[in-house]
Amino acid sequence: MLSVYDGFFSGGARILHSDVVLGLQEGGQHHQVLSVHAEVLREATRQAMEDDACYRSLTASGVEVGSLGRVSGLPGGPDTDSTLFTGPELATTARAMAGADVILSLKEQPLALLNQAGLPRRPVIVSLHRSDPENQGGALDELKAAIADGTVVACVCCAESTRAAYEAAGIPAEVLHVIPNGVDLLRFRPDPARRLRLRDTLGIPDSAPVVVFAARYDAMKNVPLFLRAARAWLRQEPDGHVLMCGAGMAAGQPGLHADIDAAFEGDLALADRLHLLGVRGDMETVYAASDVVALTSAWGEAAPLCLIEGMMCGAVPVATDVGDSAAIVAGHGFLTPPDPDAIASAWADAAAARADLAPVLERSRERFSRTRMIASYATLIDQVHTESFRPPLPEPPLPEPL
Repeated sequence: MLSVYDGFFSGGARILHSDVVLGLQEGGQHHQVLSVHAEVLREATRQAMEDDACYRSLTASGVEVGSLGRVSGLPGGPDTDSTLFTGPELATTARAMAGADVILSLKEQPLALLNQAGLPRRPVIVSLHRSDPENQGGALDELKAAIADGTVVACVCCAESTRAAYEAAGIPAEVLHVIPNGVDLLRFRPDPARRLRLRDTLGIPDSAPVVVFAARYDAMKNVPLFLRAARAWLRQEPDGHVLMCGAGMAAGQPGLHADIDAAFEGDLALADRLHLLGVRGDMETVYAASDVVALTSAWGEAAPLCLIEGMMCGAVPVATDVGDSAAIVAGHGFLTPPDPDAIASAWADAAAARADLAPVLERSRERFSRTRMIASYATLIDQVHTESFRPPLPEPPLPEPL
């Protein structure tokens, strides 16, 4: 198996897909990964492949990871972010593909590479992780071309909203397969020791209510709305604290600071209880230390990983109605309109209901199991592999002459 990534940078889709690769390798498949980009500047954060947590996890488990060496967005440096691929890049891709029976494409962006003429013919499965195919630049056209060509034989949708959106955008229903996201239940679980340790590090009392926002700094995440809700909630919760983590959620991000200034209007006493944690490699600890996991996205979400991971660690989810968030939150937390006061009120209700909802969250764990997800991926891959090597049917006999 070969997985092709656009690049290694912080985000739920890469975390999820890398976990799938690790799980499939644990199950006996042999996997390698090819990344188009080796380094990118995204969300005002310089992200090199070798520094990424997913890269380190894959290589530590024996998965070979290579790259075309491209860079994107770095100030003063070369920018090879284009769909024009060089001879050496295509040769590297061909060598990686030649040793694989099936190709997994992490989202549709790598199809700009995999659709190039002259590469080995291998069946491709595309994993889709958003619910806004029309907002992905030329990637939707690449996906349609690859399906028409017979290169892409299946698409894994991580949510029903993804399947519906891509079918509405013209992708044939028969290639769309829904495999809901799952997480490692041994890693993501309530943990009182982790909870106390992180709270102690941040100077947060054990009894204080805590809201976590795990997202990259991107317009779809609606960070200004989250910050307005945070101000409203911190004003009514004098002991409350808010954690923000993800790419761009750090002290050196000028856009984030401008949003904080606009939302808090110079109220430094409230802003002091806003903790900017940046990219974290211990999200199980961050979630375990929290009472509420928040999502304020405006569009594009499918099955947000933060809601699932947070719930499995005991944090009550509160989300806007995007993608499959309503289905994930139903019975486990609260759905809100995109209004800061309504969101702040829901956070207060969620924190107060945390103890009562704990048994409900515990009973839902199997639904969000990584084991279930990986088994479904393995079944689809086996099916694609078997059908791709099925011998052609014999030609029907010619009719007897009259």
